[in-house]
Amino acid sequence: MKGATAGGGEVRARSHVDRPPGAARLITIAHSHYSEKARWALDIAGTPYVEDRHLPLLHRLQTRPVGGRTVPVLVVGGRVYIESGDIVRWAAANGASLLPTDPEHRSVAVETERWLDRELGPHARRWAYAELLRSVDLLNRCVSTGVPRIQRAMTPLVMSFVRPLIRRAFRITPESAARSLRRVDAVFATISERLEVGDGWLAGGSFSSADLTFAALASPVLLPDGFGGALPHLGEVPASMRAEVRRLRDTRAGRHGLKCYEQCRGRDGRA
Repeated sequence: MKGATAGGGEVRARSHVDRPPGAARLITIAHSHYSEKARWALDIAGTPYVEDRHLPLLHRLQTRPVGGRTVPVLVVGGRVYIESGDIVRWAAANGASLLPTDPEHRSVAVETERWLDRELGPHARRWAYAELLRSVDLLNRCVSTGVPRIQRAMTPLVMSFVRPLIRRAFRITPESAARSLRRVDAVFATISERLEVGDGWLAGGSFSSADLTFAALASPVLLPDGFGGALPHLGEVPASMRAEVRRLRDTRAGRHGLKCYEQCRGRDGRA
């Protein structure tokens, strides 16, 4: 089925039972920035796929039978890929021009992606959750965008259980959220420095997996237009979150993340 993103675009999300023959299956959560990383790479590759989107916690009913635990999970050609980085590399081998041909630039792209997976992804997520868990209706709307109809009806009940689990799983406290924001700031500072001495991109002279990973994993703290899943509008989030998002958007790294969405993603969440 199709559902409107919080950013106003369309998402290609429906149950895998309706998947056309030969189409890949991408298991996701609507607001997940790691899911966005995988989705973006597949869109660039032009891969026929159906997004199998579920509420948090209920996604495990889909990932566990195929050997995964969290999202994203890609099932394609009889194989299963359970890490966003593996999905990016699969996409790069199947039509997505994401890895530079120059060996040095290629190494930079791969290492940058791995560093961002470790240093940016978890901390952007923790800080954004710390802010959005206070906005019950807003978070519920985001997580339920594009999920099966029965799950959408169950969202308030499911999320009443999931919100405490999120706090425990990601160890979210005011202190940990503040520390994570400082880690995000440190990553943005490093990216800004690299852009100062580079040629506008993070690994060579064109958009690569490094740029895609930065933009996707920074999405919870930049709230860009064109996000392929569901994130809130800047004007909808708590005032404290809105102020930090604006500050981060105004850095060189933040402007680069937004540029990647504007030039390489499309406002409707498509490459």
